[in-house]
Amino acid sequence: MKKQRWALLAMLFALMFVLAACGGDKNEDASKGTDTNKTDGGTTTNEETNTEQEDGFQLAVENDGTAIEGGTLMVAMQKDSPFQGIFSYALYEDAYDGDLLSFASNSLFKTDGDFLITDEGIASMESKPAEKEGEPSIVTIKIREGVKWSDGEPLKIEDLILPYEIIAHADYTGVRYGEELKNIIGVEEYHNGTADTISGLKKIDETTLEIHMKQISPALASGGDGLWTYAEPSHILGDVPVADLVEHDAVRKNPVTLGAFVIDRIVPGESVQYKANEHYWKGKPKLDGVIVKVVPPASIAKALEAGEYDLALSFGSAQYPEIENLTNIDILARPELYYSYLGFKVGKWDSETKAVVTDLENSKMGDVNLRQAMAYALNVEEVTEVFYDGLRERANAIMPPVFKSYYNPELEGYKYDPEKANQLLDDAGFKDVDGDGFREDKDGKPLEIKFATMSGDDVAEQIAAFWLQNWKEVGLNVVFTDGRTLEFNSFYDRVQADDPNIDIFMAAWGVGTNPSQISTYGLNAQYNFSRYTSESLQQTLLNMDSPEAFDASYRAAQFAAFEKEIAELAPIVPMMYRLELSPVNKRVKNYSIDYSNPTELQDIELTADAPIK
Repeated sequence: MKKQRWALLAMLFALMFVLAACGGDKNEDASKGTDTNKTDGGTTTNEETNTEQEDGFQLAVENDGTAIEGGTLMVAMQKDSPFQGIFSYALYEDAYDGDLLSFASNSLFKTDGDFLITDEGIASMESKPAEKEGEPSIVTIKIREGVKWSDGEPLKIEDLILPYEIIAHADYTGVRYGEELKNIIGVEEYHNGTADTISGLKKIDETTLEIHMKQISPALASGGDGLWTYAEPSHILGDVPVADLVEHDAVRKNPVTLGAFVIDRIVPGESVQYKANEHYWKGKPKLDGVIVKVVPPASIAKALEAGEYDLALSFGSAQYPEIENLTNIDILARPELYYSYLGFKVGKWDSETKAVVTDLENSKMGDVNLRQAMAYALNVEEVTEVFYDGLRERANAIMPPVFKSYYNPELEGYKYDPEKANQLLDDAGFKDVDGDGFREDKDGKPLEIKFATMSGDDVAEQIAAFWLQNWKEVGLNVVFTDGRTLEFNSFYDRVQADDPNIDIFMAAWGVGTNPSQISTYGLNAQYNFSRYTSESLQQTLLNMDSPEAFDASYRAAQFAAFEKEIAELAPIVPMMYRLELSPVNKRVKNYSIDYSNPTELQDIELTADAPIK
């Protein structure tokens, strides 16, 4: 294994030297970061629970030491660039802000190990399908009495209605307005300005909200069908113009929360300090507070070894060899709600109609043979083995294996096959006309493909260079957008804006607990970054969340049809799944990352005044 890795590294270093010599502006520092992931912590101890997985990692561990009173949990967020710091569930856009929000969550519902809504959270839910055609389906949300915001104000039904009004507003600047929300009666009229309120949201009394929907489906139980599962404080944000929300102090500097901890101090982009929420509905947390700091990938292993942190969020699997033998931590792991993918730009986002416009005929990446060939050219299998120590595996489908009802292990996906890649390119007319080693397009003109990928640690940079080499080996001239990898925030801004200097891109999704795909690949999904849609795909996505989908076999068939169209036309190509690693210092007591039974924030305890070195 080590010989294989060093051989590959030697080739990569040689390649990177050539790129540096030939590219422009290569001396400019590139910020370093990892792809988006969401990792929770786990705990550590000498006495482990019986939750060992097949991969040999634990889901939970125990520490029998006596808990101290209070204490501050120290958390490292592995990231090479500043976080955005948008502390609103209606407005935030990336997994790093999502991690920060998780300590001060406004979540209304608790879910079980299958990610289905239960009655154990702040709110409970009941649904009643329409009895007659033309009648609405009714979802009834009931909130607990006595729940308060962290400033002492009581939670009220207006706080449940406000996020719908924010997201559906014409001035909303975020990405969550789409097909699902339109399932709520009156949303489109409100969005279009023909109504001042959303008629389908009805306050029944001080603790009861009725939501009138056009239909309900199995997605409702996972927080789909347009159901919004977070509250927003109407007593603070209710009078703020929607266009101004994303920069408002109540979003950026001093948000209130329903969660276990409340944000106490923010160093923009660098750290967030939390204190215990005295008004938390489950009781004041056992900890005094939490501090989350951004830590670059290059130094996170040393920081864990030095006892600077208790938990690590977004911990990159490439750093695993640096921490696997540390004696002051344990490493928990679980299959992650995640996949990385290669995306091909085949259209644009129409901001007027708020819809994807696919243009295969005029797109550089419009030829399906070219897309498929580029997928077959990538040696994903070698990368997972050499760089990730088996902690990642080649993805064969969009649905991660954690969704057992919809994941299909029989799908082949795009296995490494350079011969097939060459044959596809030859047959499609992409040939090396001038003998320079690179293929021209079908008209005999030079073909340069601009590739955007996020900057990262040394391993991420090496892998990015490796992809370029893979494509070069089948005669494709693929170059980095701007001649280098891109900083995380800039990358997603440019991908979302359909930057003309991006033909293909490598990205990742930390997927939600609702398996529906319409918010990611639908006609009206801003997150549909490849800009591919079709009548058949859109109908399949709608079918997934239709009343007919209460038939489990019917719904499974829709997921299969979705995977089939994406696999055959390859507007995006799934690349890797991964294990979610959670390094935890040995002073953290009784901690679990089991989806079925995770440790709740208010119950975390520490056995020492500082992390163990």
